Amino acid sequence: MRIAIPKEILPGEKRVAATPHTVLKLRKLGFEVAVQAGAGLNTDLSDSAYQEAGATIVEDVGRLWSESGVILKVRPPLTGGVQGVDETQLLSPGSLLISFVWPAQHRELLDKLAARRVTALAMDCVPRISRAQKMDALSAMANIAGYRSVIEAAQYYPRFFTGQMTAAGKVDPAKVLVIGAGVAGLAAIGAARALGAIVRAFDPRAATRDQVKSMGAEYLELSVHEEGEGKGGYAKEMSDAFLKAEMALFAQQAMEVDVIITTALIPGKPAPKLITAGMVESMKPGSVIVDLAAEQGGNCAMTRSGEVVTHKGVTVVGYTDLPSRVASLSSQLYGATVASLLEEVWKDGAIRIDESDPVVRGAMVTHDGRVTWPPPPLPNPSPAPPPEPGVAVHSGKAETAAAHGGASAGSASAFWIWVVAAVLAGAGIAVAAPPSFVSHFTVFVLACFVGWQVIWNVKPALHTPLMSVTNAISGIILIGGMLQLSGSNAAAILGAIAVLIATINVAGGFLVTQRMLAMFRRNS
Repeated sequence: MRIAIPKEILPGEKRVAATPHTVLKLRKLGFEVAVQAGAGLNTDLSDSAYQEAGATIVEDVGRLWSESGVILKVRPPLTGGVQGVDETQLLSPGSLLISFVWPAQHRELLDKLAARRVTALAMDCVPRISRAQKMDALSAMANIAGYRSVIEAAQYYPRFFTGQMTAAGKVDPAKVLVIGAGVAGLAAIGAARALGAIVRAFDPRAATRDQVKSMGAEYLELSVHEEGEGKGGYAKEMSDAFLKAEMALFAQQAMEVDVIITTALIPGKPAPKLITAGMVESMKPGSVIVDLAAEQGGNCAMTRSGEVVTHKGVTVVGYTDLPSRVASLSSQLYGATVASLLEEVWKDGAIRIDESDPVVRGAMVTHDGRVTWPPPPLPNPSPAPPPEPGVAVHSGKAETAAAHGGASAGSASAFWIWVVAAVLAGAGIAVAAPPSFVSHFTVFVLACFVGWQVIWNVKPALHTPLMSVTNAISGIILIGGMLQLSGSNAAAILGAIAVLIATINVAGGFLVTQRMLAMFRRNS
């Protein structure tokens, strides 16, 4: 089967749906690959590079689409694009389209695709589950957009991001506020911290708190406690009380920070307005706002999609092509996710759409002449019947209460059997062994018990799991050596040496752990 890689016709779009590297992967799967002439020029990928990977270069756009059973794109098919091309009319009936579709915003496009009986898999609809991580194009592009947003902010910010102490005076580090701690937000936090800025972040989802703090940023919290986790890991719409407290927080932060990066989006709805015109006017001259939600209307009231606006000394960046500004890397990552999704439907040398597959069904927006978006919820497994009286359910298996109790009784009996056996063994040793052996054996047992407990109960944050074990063993030696100090001259000398070495080992273990932890700390 033949795969077509057309050139994107949206003005300013530099990405391409496959690179020579991913072409090699597609050919290993058994596909023929045809690439439109010049498709990768904006990504610094020449036609000859595609040919070396085994692709065929096609000049005629109509033939490229009509003779291919699979079309891989980045942007949704455009109607009336450059030179009046209607890409939906180029699709052959029964073909497979894989691209970003954004079905909530392009309902008319879905109807056109269904009318041509095209099966469309939307990369933006791939469910966020563990098995689909390698197909998560949204996260891949959001990661790049978050990083690039900081680069754009640094370009327009008229000062250093990092603080400096120079002969001419002290330069304070920039203060950056990141609104939304999803993939893009975390990437922005990491990039801003790497440039030396003081970073603050806010997200209504409590699960992001530890992620933000782990990256060295300050997590801003509200007095109104409400969980913002929505379906698929995205944020959901919040209550009026929460929104009021949120806006008050942003108004306060706008007067303090130098850079604001907004990433807030709710699937299927316009971007929420979080930064008002008044907040923009309250910011210091030279401040920068980078709005990653510009394509969906923007989180800032002053944002203009695709443009850079300056209002009273504050620069508002509304670029909608941030991943395209890192076109080479974006194309590589996007092509890899597309190839992974294609593997899910390529079975035994043919395209097979399995609607029972949660990944395929979640991404499929049109199929067999019908619009299949939004996907129906997956059927829940049949609930287990209520347990009968006298039956306990444990780990998905039914056990009678008597049997469960019998197992507990059996475990207790085994424990006491071991205790009695240990006592009898100790009594036998005390009777049969010479007094010197009994003395040494008692010291050994006490050292094992006391030494292990003393070190093992140290707070885990103070040493790594491996270091805790080695320190516990050193603790055994330490206690044993201390008990021998009161013995004969030779035993006391050996005990003193053991105490000295064990002490050095324990102290050194904590010191090494402290230095390891310090490598992951940065001063704000």
